[in-house]
Amino acid sequence: MRPFLPSRVQVKSLSVSFIAIYSIFRYIFSVQSRLKGISLPDQHGEIVVSREDNRVAIHRAVRAGKLRKIAPRIYTTNLQDSPEKIVRVNCWAIAGALFPQALISDRTALEQRPATDGSVFLITGSRFTDLELPGITFRLRRGHPPIEGYDMPFLAGLWMSSQSRALMDNLRATRQRGRIRGTLTRQELEEFIDKMLRNSGERVLNKLRDQAREIAPQLGMEDEAQKLSAIIGAMMGTKDEPLSSDLGMSRSKGIGYDPDRLILFEDLRASLASHPFADRLAKGGDAYLPFFESYFSNFIEGTEFDIGEAYDIIYEGAIPQERPEDAHDVLGTFRIVSDSGEMRRTAENAKEFVELLRYRHSVILAGRPDKNPGQFKSQVNRAGESRFVEPDLVLGTLLRGFELLPTLQHPMARATYVMFLVAEVHPFADGNGRIARIMMNAELHRAGHERIMIPNVYRTEYLQALRALTHNQRTSALISVMHYAQRFVSEIDFSNYAEAVKQLDACHAFGKPADSMGGGDKLILGKE
Repeated sequence: MRPFLPSRVQVKSLSVSFIAIYSIFRYIFSVQSRLKGISLPDQHGEIVVSREDNRVAIHRAVRAGKLRKIAPRIYTTNLQDSPEKIVRVNCWAIAGALFPQALISDRTALEQRPATDGSVFLITGSRFTDLELPGITFRLRRGHPPIEGYDMPFLAGLWMSSQSRALMDNLRATRQRGRIRGTLTRQELEEFIDKMLRNSGERVLNKLRDQAREIAPQLGMEDEAQKLSAIIGAMMGTKDEPLSSDLGMSRSKGIGYDPDRLILFEDLRASLASHPFADRLAKGGDAYLPFFESYFSNFIEGTEFDIGEAYDIIYEGAIPQERPEDAHDVLGTFRIVSDSGEMRRTAENAKEFVELLRYRHSVILAGRPDKNPGQFKSQVNRAGESRFVEPDLVLGTLLRGFELLPTLQHPMARATYVMFLVAEVHPFADGNGRIARIMMNAELHRAGHERIMIPNVYRTEYLQALRALTHNQRTSALISVMHYAQRFVSEIDFSNYAEAVKQLDACHAFGKPADSMGGGDKLILGKE
C-alpha cells in the first residue's frame, strides 16, 4: 500500500496553521511575561499613590488585576475590603505619601487617631484645602513647620506635634470646619489635662508647661502658653483660673475623682439593680461566725495562721512573740465584726461613709502604726497588673462612687457594690481587702441577711472576679462569686466551734486555692 503523501496545497495549509498557533502562543507568553514583570511603584504597604512618573505602570497593574482604584490617585493591592476600611487602616501611609513632612496637629495630635467623623488635622507646606477620601478627610492648614527637638518624627515621613505644642494649638480660637471642631473644647481640654495628671503626675505636666513657654515665641503663641499655664495651675490648686469641666473644678477644690472608675461603678450598679437576688436571712445563734469571718478575711490577705492558732489569739489572748503584728490584724478585724452594734452601722450620706471607713480601718490596723491606720494613702498602690486610684483622687472617687449606692435596694446588691467600691479605690496603704469586706457585711448584717465569707480555697475565684470587672468590665463573675459565697455561709452551722470546723473542712474551706496550672481544691457546698 502506498504511503499517504500530502499535496502541496495541504502542506502549505498545515504550515500556515502551525505558524498561526505558534504566533498565538508566543503572544500569550509575551503578555504573561510582561504581567509578571509589572512592579508596583511607590508602594506604601497595600497603598500605591499615582504620580506623573508611575501612571503607566499603575495602569498596567490595574489591567492585570493587581491593583484597584479606591479614590483619586489612590490605588490598593487589597482587592477584598471596602475602600473606607482600607483608607482607615492606611491613614498615615496615605497622608505621608500625599503630604510629605506634614505635621499632625490640633485635636489629632492629642487624640492620636482620626476624629469620630474621620477628620485628620495636618499642617502642610503645599496644599491648604481639605481632601475627602472614603472614611477619612484630611483637613489642612498653614502653620509653622516641625520644630526639631520638640515635635517628633512619626510614621511614613510625617511629624507629630509635641504635647506642649498640641496643647497650645487646642487653645487657639477656631471655627468649626465640617462636622467636628479642629480643636478640643475647653471642657474636653481640661479633661485631657486631668487624665495626664492621673497617669503621669504633676512633674510631667510642669515640664510640658515649661516647654510650651520655650517654643511659644517661635509659634507666635505667647497668649496660648499663658492660658495653658493658668489652666494647669488651677487644676493643681495653685491658681484661680475659672475652669469649665466638672473634673477640673473638682480637682481644683481638692476632691478630684477618677472618671474611668466611675464608669466601672455605674456598670456594676446597673447589673446589680437588675439581678434577681435571693433573700438569705441570717440564722440565729451563730456565735462563732465573727471568728471565722475574721480568720478567713485575714488569711486571704496573706496573714496566715493555723485555725487553732487563730482561736488561741482571739479567745485565749495568746499573741505569738514572733508575729505580734499579724496577730493584732486578726484581733483588730474581730473587734469590728464581732460587735453587732458596730456592724449595723451604715452611712446615710457620702461624708458619713468616709468617716465610717476611716474609723473601722483605724481599729483593724491599730497594731500597725507604720501603716497610718485611718489615714488615706499618700502613694499609689498596686496589686499585680492593677494600679489603683491615685492618692489625690481617693476622696473624690469615694464620694462620687457612694452617690450611686442609694439607687440599690437589695442588701446583696448594696453589699457587693460597696465591697467593690472600696476594693477598686484601695484608699489605704494596707488593709483594703479587709475593710472592703467589712463594709460589705455591714450592709448585710443591718438588713438581717446572711454575711459573706471568702474561705481560703475560694480566694482565686474571688480575686479573678474582681480583676474581670476591673480590666474587662465583666460584672457577672463578681455577682456569681458573691452569690456562691453567701450560699456557702448559709449552709454552715456556726453555733458550735468544733462542729463548724468539721463542716468547713468537709467543704474544703481550708484547702489550697486554685493555681494557674489548674491545681488546688474546690469549695464544695453541703447541698451540691
